[in-house]
Amino acid sequence: MSTNTQRTHPLNGDEIIGTGQSWPFLPLLVIAWFGAGVVNGAIVGASLPKLLALLDESAKETNLAIVSTVGGIIVMLATPLMGRLSDRTTLRMGMRKPWYLGGLIVGTIGCVLLAAATSVPAIVLGWVVVQLGYGAVQMANHTLLADQVPARIRARVSAAVGVSTGIATIVATAIVAALPIDASWTWFLAPGALGLVTVLPMLVGYRDAVRTDRPAPLRAADLVSTYWLHPGRYRDFAWAWISRFFMTMSIFSISLFLFFLIMDTLGYTAEEAGGVQTLALAYFFVGNIVATILFGWLSDRLGRRKGIIWLSGLCSAAGIVVLMTSDGTQGFLVGTVIVGFAQGAYIAVDVALMTEVLPSREDAGKDLGIVALAYQLPQVIAPVIAATVIALAGGTYTGLFAFSIVCSALGGLTIIPVRGVR
Repeated sequence: MSTNTQRTHPLNGDEIIGTGQSWPFLPLLVIAWFGAGVVNGAIVGASLPKLLALLDESAKETNLAIVSTVGGIIVMLATPLMGRLSDRTTLRMGMRKPWYLGGLIVGTIGCVLLAAATSVPAIVLGWVVVQLGYGAVQMANHTLLADQVPARIRARVSAAVGVSTGIATIVATAIVAALPIDASWTWFLAPGALGLVTVLPMLVGYRDAVRTDRPAPLRAADLVSTYWLHPGRYRDFAWAWISRFFMTMSIFSISLFLFFLIMDTLGYTAEEAGGVQTLALAYFFVGNIVATILFGWLSDRLGRRKGIIWLSGLCSAAGIVVLMTSDGTQGFLVGTVIVGFAQGAYIAVDVALMTEVLPSREDAGKDLGIVALAYQLPQVIAPVIAATVIALAGGTYTGLFAFSIVCSALGGLTIIPVRGVR
């Protein structure tokens, strides 16, 4: 691995791996992000909470925490390893395409398992399989941003994939809300089918880089380093990782329990909450898309990332304050617009910044696997922390809101020490 430190980063330039791409590449990449977002957004945001509420209303928060935590641990361990193995893949079809193909097969099998699940252990198994499959897909999606997208347009491309993910979340929840309440199997097969048809074109839609040299055998030390980059040696990477971790903790803590929060604080039934959730996510998306497009363009235009990130963290905290203090649906929707705007600004710039603080191009897949841990670790610990906070608060969500506010503020402020990117 390269030993580049803070002042110069090897992925700050416009070089790409392999040959240049034709015009369909960027649209297909955006669509592939959409497909992965539909599957994950539908299942974790709507299908699982809905199914668990129907199975056992009194234990729905605890069971959701169990399912999310186990799935999160598995994918957290698997993603960096898949990234490292992707960097070492020497198949003729390329370095990343085999992981798209394998991820789609495994992820689709997981959706089928969830469709047939009637108990918490079966749900855990199905979700783990989905996480492994679409973890591989998302690893490939992230890596192509570093492999094939020049730095001069990376924030705009990051903004585009952020918009597609936001659309996917709304589409996913709308699909699940529209499906029959007595046909829970459709809540998993429908988003799984949509994910399959939207990611599949990536197998033919771009020229993947082919590694022709044979990598050295993996040593035990290499496997350990799969999950670790020295924070003292790569300080910019470490601070950017911490920022993403806190921002993800903030939004995931709220979004994971959003369905239950709508039921318990706004007074809707399980049948009604799905429609309200879709409406809230639509408001979120309005703010999200405006900020994503605006700040993605502005960041590339000015060549600046950090200021947008720390302001978005503070804006997100302010939006969650509005959510916490609202006494009805309209106030709640105003809060979701503010949080959506903040998250759109953050995502548009953060993805680009993370690719620009990677220590080396040669290990981009593995290092982006470590980046993915900043998304995945909150999936492991946030459900446990959130469920504990809710229980300690007597079943209310005030403590959860406060926790999310603090995480948002820290997510913005911890980007300030980064020095190698403006």
